[in-house]
Amino acid sequence: MGEALQGHPGALLLLRSCCHARGAASGHAQCKMTLTTTTTSVAQAFFCLLLCIPWGSSCPPSCQCTERAGAKAVLCSSQHLQEIPKDIPRDVVLLKLDANSITRIPSNAFRHLSHLEEIDLSGNAIEKIDRAAFRGVAAGLRSLDLSGNRIRSIPKEALLALGAKLRLANNPWHCECALQEVLWEARLDPDSVRDITCHTAPRQEYVGKPLLQVLHAGANFCSVRQRSTDVAVLVTMFGWFAMLVIYVICYVRHNRERSCGHREHPPALPGARGRAETSSTAL
Repeated sequence: MGEALQGHPGALLLLRSCCHARGAASGHAQCKMTLTTTTTSVAQAFFCLLLCIPWGSSCPPSCQCTERAGAKAVLCSSQHLQEIPKDIPRDVVLLKLDANSITRIPSNAFRHLSHLEEIDLSGNAIEKIDRAAFRGVAAGLRSLDLSGNRIRSIPKEALLALGAKLRLANNPWHCECALQEVLWEARLDPDSVRDITCHTAPRQEYVGKPLLQVLHAGANFCSVRQRSTDVAVLVTMFGWFAMLVIYVICYVRHNRERSCGHREHPPALPGARGRAETSSTAL
């Protein structure tokens, strides 16, 4: 060790512990060169120390973390995952979770991943997506692949807030108003729109047909829901009106019966009542 480090035993000890802890090829070579150079300064020793310290986050188990052009990617494809990993590095840009066994995307699943731009969840077994599943990544997300899952319905709030290009093909969709609004308002990948097919629908004639074809034929699932709501409102109003009419009829009938009862039994006159009392006293 050079004379420059002899007066700094703390720095020397910290440097040696760093080199032994890492064991990485590049870091070890750099540290060894620093220790064997007699002209090494304290500044160079601390620079080596910075190189030895692991600054990045750990990679999730069964996943591979790579970095290209300064962008970090976490690759977890085909790893039999049943849920989204919890320890994904915060600076990840590309996240591949395709071909796993994930069944649900819970609320705030990606909230801490503010740099995330692409998510691939295709080929899973996803059945449920919470309303706040993609909260926190709406601004920067550019691509979201949900194709090839088991999604029948999805809260429109979960997707309409996203500016990402969406892939929703090859799911057993139930054609309804929410899916129609996603089709018209969300940013869908043009190549996959035609593969969004009605697995179930309010009318049997729509089953098995692409949603886009059904809508172009004049179907409107949102108007069906609106008509159902209008009918429910009318039925409720009619019920209240019928109850009001029945109450009025009963009230009028009750008053009429009371008036008829008074006519059948008129009250006795004061003079007649006095004579009757006198006759009863004399007897």
